Amino acid sequence: MWIALLLCILPCLTSSTNCPGGCLCDFLGSVICIGPDITDIPKPMPIHTYLLQLKSTNMNIINERSLSNLDLLQRFGLTHSNLHTIHPRAFYVAPQLKSVKLSANNLSSLPIGVLIPLTSLEQLHIDRNQLKTISPEMFEGLTGLLDLDLKRNLISILAPDVFRGLTNLSSLNLGSNFLKALPPTIFHSLINLRQLVLYNNEIETLEAGLFDTLSNLEELNIYHNLIASISPKVFWSLGNLRTLTLSSNQLQGIPEKTFYNMPKLNKLTLYKNPLLSLPDELMGYMPNMTEFYLYATNLTTVPGNLFANMTGLLKLNLHLNDNLRELPADLFCCLPNLEKLSLKSNDLQNLHPNLFSKLSRLATLFLNVNKLQTLPENIFQNLSKVSTINLMANSLQSLSGETFSSNGNLKALHLGLNPWDCTCSIRGLARWISRNKGVVEDKEEVMCHSPMYLILHKVGSLQEEDFSICDTTTVSHNFLTQRPSPINSPTHTPPTMTSMTTPQASTMLTTGPTTTTPTTTPSHRTLTSSAPIEDSLSVSESKHTHIWSPPFHDKLVLEQGPEFVHHNRHGGWVYVWTLPSDAALSGLLMFCHILLVSVGLFLILAAVYGIYRLNKAVRELGTECAHAKRKRSMRLCHMQMSQDKL
Repeated sequence: MWIALLLCILPCLTSSTNCPGGCLCDFLGSVICIGPDITDIPKPMPIHTYLLQLKSTNMNIINERSLSNLDLLQRFGLTHSNLHTIHPRAFYVAPQLKSVKLSANNLSSLPIGVLIPLTSLEQLHIDRNQLKTISPEMFEGLTGLLDLDLKRNLISILAPDVFRGLTNLSSLNLGSNFLKALPPTIFHSLINLRQLVLYNNEIETLEAGLFDTLSNLEELNIYHNLIASISPKVFWSLGNLRTLTLSSNQLQGIPEKTFYNMPKLNKLTLYKNPLLSLPDELMGYMPNMTEFYLYATNLTTVPGNLFANMTGLLKLNLHLNDNLRELPADLFCCLPNLEKLSLKSNDLQNLHPNLFSKLSRLATLFLNVNKLQTLPENIFQNLSKVSTINLMANSLQSLSGETFSSNGNLKALHLGLNPWDCTCSIRGLARWISRNKGVVEDKEEVMCHSPMYLILHKVGSLQEEDFSICDTTTVSHNFLTQRPSPINSPTHTPPTMTSMTTPQASTMLTTGPTTTTPTTTPSHRTLTSSAPIEDSLSVSESKHTHIWSPPFHDKLVLEQGPEFVHHNRHGGWVYVWTLPSDAALSGLLMFCHILLVSVGLFLILAAVYGIYRLNKAVRELGTECAHAKRKRSMRLCHMQMSQDKL
């Protein structure tokens, strides 16, 4: 047992005794050295070192003997330092290296043939340097290389045969350089490539045949370039592709059948392209597609079969398209597994009643920030699993009370920032909101914008009496097309008209020119005649007819509301002046009233406090006077006693 314990402790003791200053060593052979005091590879190193990492050093050069005496070294990294020079024979003393990382340094070039001895190299990272050119000789002999990272350099041109011989390469990163064009044959030798990264360059087009030999490619990132055109069938050889990002380019159109022959694709991004239209035949069979992003474009509509081959789609982001005004009725017909649909921030004004009828598993639906003016009553009828619906910031004035009746799992509904018209048409919705206040998360922002006397009232707080007028049928007046005869005229025959009224509501009749203030927005229905009239009317509910009634000639019946009305008769005309109550003015007056009351209370409290302080001061002054008198009398007594003694 003691021997076994000694064998376990011995490597630790050896490692700690041989670990150079400024480094951390472990018994497995890993050495990490950090600090600006390091100007070369520290010596001596533990003989069993297999991993050496140097970071944030002042090491400028890897010389011919820097890596000597490290026969077991497999992985070497020198990063975030000031390295600018590598000796042409620097790696000849360590041909066994499998990984070299020289990231985030100041390398502007590599000596020709410097990597030739590294025949076992599998990983090479030279990213975040100042490299401007890459010669084909640089990678000569690296037939075992699997991972090559050249991102964030200054590379603008690549030779057609720069990657020749790298037949086993599986990952190539050329992102964040200054590439403007790619030779059509540049990737033809990379037959085992699985990941290709080309984002953040200045590539303008994708030439035909560019990816023809990359049949094993699984991820292709080409976003954030200047691609304005794509050759037809450029992606057709990528049968194993799973991720394709084409977002943030300059595409205005895409050729037909561009995305055919990619059955394994599960993520596609086309957002932030100035697309004007899409062809009817664009997407091939993609049953594994789960994410699709098509936003921030100039599309006004999309083909009805755009998603027909994406039966496995789970998330669809079709938002932030400022010009998207119309969606085909069967656009989402073939998405039975869709769980999240975002249509926010488009220019949608109307939706087909059956647009969402096939989305039986939809849980989240965003329709906010559009221009929807109304919605079909049964548009959400088949969304039995939907839990979130956002309709904020549209142009909705009313909705049926049955709109959400079939959505039993609805947990979050947003209806705010819409110009709700709180007349009869919103009665059912107001009832639904009052019964489901916990569902409407922004109920404080669901406010009436009309009529005037209900402005800024919360829709969910409206009571049944606010809709009492809805039980009244509008009176039909067939006599308004002619001037009536005076009541006392022997030839007068009272016209007949049908009327159905309730005790709480009636109809205001005005004849002749009706004059109102500029800000008038009457909440009642006003019936006017173009001819003057001598007398007003009376309503007979028992016979459902209007007859001339002299006692009624100076009376005016109004619908309930806070309007102030003045009318007078002059020259055979009735002049009506209405002044609706102003909510803002009422609020201002209420504020002033509260302010005055508060100021009054403050002044009263201040006066009471002043009286209290004055009373206290008087008491203190009286006490001092009493003490002074007492002292004075005692002094007089002492003086009198002194005189008596004398």
